[in-house]
Amino acid sequence: MPRKASKYVNRELSWLEFNQRVLDEALDREIPLLERLKFLAITSSNLDEFFMVRVGGLQMLARSGRRKRDPAGLTPLHQLKSICQRVHQFIAAQYACLLDEIEPGLAEADLRRLVPEQLDEQQRSVLKNVFDSEVFPVYTPMAVDTVDAFPLLLGRALNLCVRLAPADADQEPRFAIIPFGSSPQRFFRLPSDRGHHYILLEDVIRCFADQFFPGVEVLEVVPFRITRNADMGVREDMAMDLMAGMEEVLDARKQSHCARLEVAAGASRGLLQFLRSALEVDSADVYEARGPLDLSAFMRLTGLSGFDQLRYEPWTPRRSPDVDPTQSMFDIVRHKDIMLSLPYESFEPVVRWIEEAAVDPQVLAIKVILYRTSRDSPIVAALQRAAERGKNVTVLVELKARFDEARNIEWARTLEQTGAQVIYGVKGLKTHAKVCIVIRREPHGIRRYVHFATGNYNEVTARLYSDISMLTVDEDLGADATSFFNAITGYSQPLQYRKLAAAPFTLRERLLELIDGEIARKREGQKAHIMGQLNSLADPKIIDALYAASQAGVPVDLNVRGICCLRPGEPGLSDNIRVVSILDRYLEHSRIIYFYHGGDELLLISSADWMPRNLDRRIELLVPVEDADSRRRLIAMLKSYQRDNVKARKILSDGTYSRPQPSKSRRLHRHQQHLYELACEAEKQQQQSQPTMFEPHRAAAREE
Repeated sequence: MPRKASKYVNRELSWLEFNQRVLDEALDREIPLLERLKFLAITSSNLDEFFMVRVGGLQMLARSGRRKRDPAGLTPLHQLKSICQRVHQFIAAQYACLLDEIEPGLAEADLRRLVPEQLDEQQRSVLKNVFDSEVFPVYTPMAVDTVDAFPLLLGRALNLCVRLAPADADQEPRFAIIPFGSSPQRFFRLPSDRGHHYILLEDVIRCFADQFFPGVEVLEVVPFRITRNADMGVREDMAMDLMAGMEEVLDARKQSHCARLEVAAGASRGLLQFLRSALEVDSADVYEARGPLDLSAFMRLTGLSGFDQLRYEPWTPRRSPDVDPTQSMFDIVRHKDIMLSLPYESFEPVVRWIEEAAVDPQVLAIKVILYRTSRDSPIVAALQRAAERGKNVTVLVELKARFDEARNIEWARTLEQTGAQVIYGVKGLKTHAKVCIVIRREPHGIRRYVHFATGNYNEVTARLYSDISMLTVDEDLGADATSFFNAITGYSQPLQYRKLAAAPFTLRERLLELIDGEIARKREGQKAHIMGQLNSLADPKIIDALYAASQAGVPVDLNVRGICCLRPGEPGLSDNIRVVSILDRYLEHSRIIYFYHGGDELLLISSADWMPRNLDRRIELLVPVEDADSRRRLIAMLKSYQRDNVKARKILSDGTYSRPQPSKSRRLHRHQQHLYELACEAEKQQQQSQPTMFEPHRAAAREE
């Protein structure tokens, strides 16, 4: 381990503390039970991706003998040991949450998971029919005579390992594998007098496993699951065709090394040794679970009808009072910048704007970057219509968006077939910026309408993620957006932008310049202040600049949802830095930055987190917000994060966190509920007063 404490927190351990905060939501007895189950499922999905991307990569480094230390002073091997210890603790807490708290509570509400030993005669009879008709014909056991004959299994898919009695008493036991494939029906409903009783697929097979092996004694049936390394990318210097290269990466992931082996607790020593040998897994990479594997699958249960009392009351996205649904989006945006606070306000105006652009005869061209989209994206459909109508449609589809590569390849081909010009990302970089430009012919000439955002063009996640979305006709931003798009789609070098900053060229430098400006003003005796909302903070240069700001006396107030490698509140280092992390009904995803800037307050939104990958290896944007009403709303949001004493957690200097302890005299403040109530109030006031459609909406700028 490092000889002395580092001024940075290790990135991987910080992420594990973030996932612990998600688990704490599942453990919170004030939250409805199905919402708790949802958080528990998210912890499992998060952990899958963590092993696929982060742990898999560290294992490759450790096996190659790499001993280079990270900024926190840990080698890959040290990191893996710390991760292993922390994850074992985490898994124990996950299953304690499920088996000791959530499932007993759900059972009281007649939502029960049953195992074979709990079935009555009627249920067993029904289940036998289900097995004969829906399970036995579908799944195929694969005999494994030797370790070398072990089948190639899908990562993250559930499997059963069956130990069979030997043919002769003096021989070793035999093994068979029953793979479930990528999308099995995992939940089977059972007859019951009331409520919803169900059994899992693995328990159905365990109940009737002997039917697969007539005449052979089944000694043991154990569910297991592997997580394969997915930390691999296309060699763009060697790939003549980026799409073909990405398809090769997807194929390679199916055969990459096993980064984690999950096995149901209670498996015999011989069966464990068989799996370890076949999958070439070290004992440290085996994780036993005392309940069902793949808790992410339980997300399906959270949508069951008839259990509304176990869920939050829905918060329906409200209509922005600045957007009149009877008016053209072009008329609205031409009059005033529109800022949407998602998901409290509806994403519909952005979808409608692109759909209008697709059919508007005055629209000449549409240019957009697609990073992640929904499966049945109305935005992609609108782009197809625009191309079919002869408009100039240019779409940069980022093929390297991790785990969305296959969908993006499909979208790219579909768009090409309709006549759109499709660009498959930028060589050596991942394009993560969120921008769309619509060029329209108007009576006074060509006008550029531009949309900037912190989130993706995805109407599904727009109801789940907290993001900022901005539409404008600002001439400078329009010119910058055009130059930016030309730079990433062509061979031109990026020009000096009028207002934007872009990674990997100027974004970090612009941030450091603004932080240095606050330091200089504070040293001159002026007021200074930095606030921010980020997903992650891990860039050493940015962290060092924030430390310098703190030491100069600049107050720094941050809300960092996930990874935070900065140590806040460390005496002499970061006394003036306060970091909170909010986990609630929605995923905090926006990036909002504030600088007091000598009283000329600067507000910026960005697609980029403050991490080396975003600032050095991605194409990102930093966008100033100049509309007065939007600026007031963003400042109010940033202050609301810091006032949250219900869902906020204070990040401590060692990377752990503490819960707020609001005094009895202090009013409870829950940030997300506050923003939703403001959105409801603004919509209500607009409906009651019937102002002109362009009257500024100021409700969110009020402070309690």
